[in-house]
Amino acid sequence: MLGHAGSSAFDTAAELPSPEPYVTGIVGHLAARSAAERLQAIDRPVVGMAAEFAAGNVGSHHDHPRGQIEYALTGVMTAITDHGTWVVPPRTALWIPAHTMHQVRNWGPLTLRTLYLDMEVCGALPAECRVFRVSELLHALIVEMVAAPHEYDLDGREARIAELLIGELARMPDVDLHAPMPQDRRLARICRAVLKDPAAEHDLDHWAAVGGMARRTLTRQFRRETGLTFAEWRQQIRLLEALPRLASGETVTNVALDLGYDSPSAFTAMFRRILGASPRDYLRTTAEGGRAVG
Repeated sequence: MLGHAGSSAFDTAAELPSPEPYVTGIVGHLAARSAAERLQAIDRPVVGMAAEFAAGNVGSHHDHPRGQIEYALTGVMTAITDHGTWVVPPRTALWIPAHTMHQVRNWGPLTLRTLYLDMEVCGALPAECRVFRVSELLHALIVEMVAAPHEYDLDGREARIAELLIGELARMPDVDLHAPMPQDRRLARICRAVLKDPAAEHDLDHWAAVGGMARRTLTRQFRRETGLTFAEWRQQIRLLEALPRLASGETVTNVALDLGYDSPSAFTAMFRRILGASPRDYLRTTAEGGRAVG
């Protein structure tokens, strides 16, 4: 679990079911789960709902019989599975395959649009979670799908929107906002220690000792299990730690220095390389509702 100073301010909230095509409200995740279960029972290829979450919310571990798209209009959410952590800022969405156990959290207020996809239409989508950019077209399609009557005409306009939406989902470029968790128990022990203090500047020999393994074994096994070097993985953890803190109003300087960067400019260069925007533009995007900043 990512968090500042050993904690992440996460509690519970979600949306209420409604007979209208749109659901919203700040209540509990149990109510949201009930609404989602009823929604997924509707015999349509794609169904959607809207929600607003108060700051500091956490859901229980659960899965869904359908594939799920979580699109953050404003705010930042974090999803945790047995295989890693994904962070979803504005302008991006998270794909969660059917039957994937996950837990969703948000640091600050969150405005969310959720789609549930029947497994029969998910063939072009990956078998693992991923975060991807949301184009202007896909944004419009998601908004239309959420506003559609749940039991829409399978030969009507909404069905055509659903078909186009599914095609667009498969075309969206990935965003590298994922930190995979190795399954080896020694490596997992090291990763948990890093998560407790992402700014720690220990050398590789120190981390190898934490895991009770040789330095060379750590290097080789870590890349084999995660596809990343240990240094790359630590940088990714720092980015995932920074995003919700920036969204909650912390300054770029405080976050950069607290996470061990030599200067705010070094942090900004890393941030821009991965997210395509400076932290300042990212913060403006959050404030303006998650639309593109250029």
